[in-house]
Amino acid sequence: MIKLTRLDGSQFLLNAELIRYVEARPDTFVSLTDGDRVVVRESMDEVMARAVDYQRSKFLIPAPHMPTKRVVTPQA
Repeated sequence: MIKLTRLDGSQFLLNAELIRYVEARPDTFVSLTDGDRVVVRESMDEVMARAVDYQRSKFLIPAPHMPTKRVVTPQA
């Protein structure tokens, strides 16, 4: 998720996986894979940088440690 700001100043989180493309006209339009569009205060370059950072972070944060289940076999 990336944090963005609507034109009215309200912040929201956007699932960066859903970004189809970003346009600057001069406001920044973020078009999503489901056809929705959002206008944000951030520049096109800033949206791109946040989306790239998000993608990078998915591989940098280690998964939580899950204890392994020990299998005990009976001694004969």
